[in-house]
Amino acid sequence: MGFFVYRYLGWWDVILLCMRKLYLLLPILFLIYWGCEDSKEEETTPTEVTLWGVVYSVEDTDSLPNLPYSGLTGSIPSEIGNLTNLTELNLYGNQLTGSIPPEIGNLTNLTYMNLGSNQLTGSIPSEIGSLTNLFAFVVENNQLTGIIPDEICNQGDSSPHLENNQLCPPYPSCIEDYVGEQDTSDCP
Repeated sequence: MGFFVYRYLGWWDVILLCMRKLYLLLPILFLIYWGCEDSKEEETTPTEVTLWGVVYSVEDTDSLPNLPYSGLTGSIPSEIGNLTNLTELNLYGNQLTGSIPPEIGNLTNLTYMNLGSNQLTGSIPSEIGSLTNLFAFVVENNQLTGIIPDEICNQGDSSPHLENNQLCPPYPSCIEDYVGEQDTSDCP
């Protein structure tokens, strides 16, 4: 019977009938698509982070124990920024190289960060200013270079340990008394 009805309609009428039926399906297709987008977002949010061969829970990790003087090498992985519940980060006395990842600024619950006595290079990322809860910020005895970002004044430690690097003046006024000895021979 359906074929018989379409037989007396012009081809344009048939297309309009089909489009009306498809139009009714659009809200359902939209909901299906929208549901797929939500699940993709959930899949990209990590629940675990692997740092130096150890797996840490994003939700349950507030410190990384036993890492000072533990012989760590390589760079600080940017994934460390996913551990947003960290309150303490102590990587002192290892052989870490490379720059401080800007993702460190995601660790807004940090109260203590010690990256001293490594071989870190590059500049201090401006994202350090997001760490307003810090009471200790230690990056002494590295090979950090460049200008100290003004955002360092926003982080919580008013007397950070910056000495024995290659940080260039001018220094932000909030920390100029705490810069300590710097090798400025390569500064412009």
